[in-house]
Amino acid sequence: MAAQAATNRGVGQDTPPPGRLPTASVLNALSDEDRALLVRLLAEPSDFVDHPEFHQRGAEAALFGEVATLPATGPARLPRPASVIDGPAGRGSAIPTLTTEQEQLLFKRWNYSRMRVCRILEAHARKRLTGRATRLLLAWHHRSLDLRSQIVSLNVPLVLAMAKRTRLNSIDFNELISEGNMALLRSVDKFDCSRGFKFSTYSCRAILKAFSRVAMRVSRYRGRFPAEFDPALEQDHSIEEKRDTIEEDCVDELKSILTQNTADLTDVEQRVIAERFALAVDDSGQPRPKTLEQVGSIIGVTKERVRQIQNKALRKIRAALEERYLAA
Repeated sequence: MAAQAATNRGVGQDTPPPGRLPTASVLNALSDEDRALLVRLLAEPSDFVDHPEFHQRGAEAALFGEVATLPATGPARLPRPASVIDGPAGRGSAIPTLTTEQEQLLFKRWNYSRMRVCRILEAHARKRLTGRATRLLLAWHHRSLDLRSQIVSLNVPLVLAMAKRTRLNSIDFNELISEGNMALLRSVDKFDCSRGFKFSTYSCRAILKAFSRVAMRVSRYRGRFPAEFDPALEQDHSIEEKRDTIEEDCVDELKSILTQNTADLTDVEQRVIAERFALAVDDSGQPRPKTLEQVGSIIGVTKERVRQIQNKALRKIRAALEERYLAA
């Protein structure tokens, strides 16, 4: 039974040692994305679900319609095979329901592409990848990723349907969908279409099990922490309180500097600061700030000269404030 399981997985229990990166010239010809992907392929174990048709003569042509030819230059990509879906699916239309034959063909293509990746890695165990092997490895891996994305996108509605069916109102719906999506991805990797079952039969059970695990985890958490988590209770207001205290102290110190004129402001500078920042009271009894032009008309200078006097006075006030408060 264990031997049969290993055969169905396509990879034995002893994973072959990884290959080595190609030469620098081959790596430099790749894009940044492909270089990162190549490093990951050599570092992580590869796997696939085997099928008897993979070992027959002409398997690639039977699955994809033709034997793909990899261009000698340019991106390491194989031509996109003909879609298994009839009609304009994927262009804004509703997600179609696959027949058993279409679904099996899609999974065969997906696992055949993974098998080609594993075979290239096995052939170059402990050896440096050649330029052609590198491009073939990346091309088949990109094809497998495209096929995996197709399978997932066609079966995403299963997660939503199972989430609505469970009616777990005590669990956040987004968390439920997230766990269901992860279960769907794991199901795609492990599904064996040669057994004759529909993918939905296999994946829905895995999704429901994932929901059960979420419910158990939430139940254990609430047993330990009966109260709901409130981020407001975790917020630390000490920094804001300290900032408010410093601002109040600065304002008091500033008033003292202006009242006692410890900044050594001239009469003109004191008048400009008072008028510009509403420290003086007008005829209505209300302090109102005045524009540069209004202050200039009061003291008989241009507004540009008022700006110069104001900036000089502010520098004096700032120096006095730093000396008396901030330095302390």
